[in-house]
Amino acid sequence: MSTMSVRLPDSLHQRLRALAKRERVSINQFITLAVAEKLSALDTEEYLKERAKGASRERFLEALSRVPDVPPVPGDEL
Repeated sequence: MSTMSVRLPDSLHQRLRALAKRERVSINQFITLAVAEKLSALDTEEYLKERAKGASRERFLEALSRVPDVPPVPGDEL
């Protein structure tokens, strides 16, 4: 495990302390979870960009044409 020193504005530090307390975790644990969440979001974005490179409008429209034309499930209407 690595150790880091992070400089935060007082306002962020106060908010961080309050949120960590509310979540009943340490500030270190809160920061670890926040970094993991951000990394996961960025990894997902990169994955989706790579998947999109192999996409084609023709294949999309072909797949869409196979969806049955039925009324929406009750409660799912526009």
